[in-house]
Amino acid sequence: MPNKKDLPGPGDFTLAAVVIGLVIFGIVMVFSASSYDALSELDDPYYYLKLVSKNAALGVAAMLAAALVPLRRLYSLSPLILIFCFVLLLLLFTPLGETRNNATRWIPIMGFTIMPGEIAKIGAILFVAWFLCRDAGRIRSFGRGVLPLLLLCGALFAPIYKQPNLSTAITVCAIILAMMFIAGMSLAHVGWIGAAAASAVAFLIVSDGSGYQMSRISGFLNPFENPQGSGYQVMQSLLGLGAGGVFGVGLGKSIQKAMYLPEGHNDFILAIIGEELGLVGCILLLAAYMLLIYRGAYIAIRSPSRFGTLVAAGITVMFAMQVVMNVLVVTAWMPPTGVALPFVSYGGNALTIYMGLAGILLNVSRYMDRGAAASGAGGDGEAAGEAAGGAGGGAPPIMELGAAPGAGFRPARRRAAR
Repeated sequence: MPNKKDLPGPGDFTLAAVVIGLVIFGIVMVFSASSYDALSELDDPYYYLKLVSKNAALGVAAMLAAALVPLRRLYSLSPLILIFCFVLLLLLFTPLGETRNNATRWIPIMGFTIMPGEIAKIGAILFVAWFLCRDAGRIRSFGRGVLPLLLLCGALFAPIYKQPNLSTAITVCAIILAMMFIAGMSLAHVGWIGAAAASAVAFLIVSDGSGYQMSRISGFLNPFENPQGSGYQVMQSLLGLGAGGVFGVGLGKSIQKAMYLPEGHNDFILAIIGEELGLVGCILLLAAYMLLIYRGAYIAIRSPSRFGTLVAAGITVMFAMQVVMNVLVVTAWMPPTGVALPFVSYGGNALTIYMGLAGILLNVSRYMDRGAAASGAGGDGEAAGEAAGGAGGGAPPIMELGAAPGAGFRPARRRAAR
């Protein structure tokens, strides 16, 4: 019978409570923001409420499954998950891909619609963590560590950008680069890769023959120049935020949701929140996100395994990036990108994916106490980890869950001694 100290704990209650709270708040706000639009166009004010509730129910199942699957199993399946993501991305360019508003980003399957670009974020995070754990020192080598992951960025960027979905393509690559930095990539590599990436994005925007990307930039720089065209959405967003004042006009009383603000229940839901709940409501929402990001960073630092550290860091970076980008877009500090507000925007199956990622974070958090116990009992967490790995049938050193908390940021001793 296994010792209780060897069993994973219940997980981070604060993280679970914040995620569930955000999901419930999101369901309420999606209904408030979409009811008028759904009644006018679909003759059913509860249409989006039913969809988001279904996605939330699936999300709870995904969250529980991701939190309970053994972390070693996630580690071993990471390459296969990435291959599956590539297959989904390629299926978009077959008759299975569904096109809406001149973009092919969806695949309908058995009554559900999935977005391969969002699922690719999961595959990228898990695979990069797996790759960097196979040899902790390879990230300091350009040929063995940096170059293969840059090729992965390009391989994921191309099919996502082709949809077209530049914002998701940039987000996926930024997550990979952030994980590389956290794993120990040199600052010199960070500098020139960042400069090259910025130059590449600028070139893609300028060289876009359709003019779609440049119209977004011009609408952002001067939305009042074309108030009925490229600047319309940004202007309506600012009007909604301004109308809300400090305390808002009241839940369900938004004017902008009455067919004025496009995507008011989706990417621009923060503008409806600001109008109905005011500055106070926005500050409380951002405080909840700050707590979510803090708990994610805490879990990453306290993880007893390098794999857990990198996975938790990647997920936390993704949540933080999406929150910051969405807020900047809604407040006209950044061109519209199509990035949803995690757990709150409608976003289709993105809610299910975000809850699944939160479940992986909870999974990593279940092993924190084991790392602390091993560190305190043995006096040398990494040595205890090696003993645990030997008893467990030869698992890679980075998955030895008895290692000291935070040890994932440095190579295991047996590799450093070679």
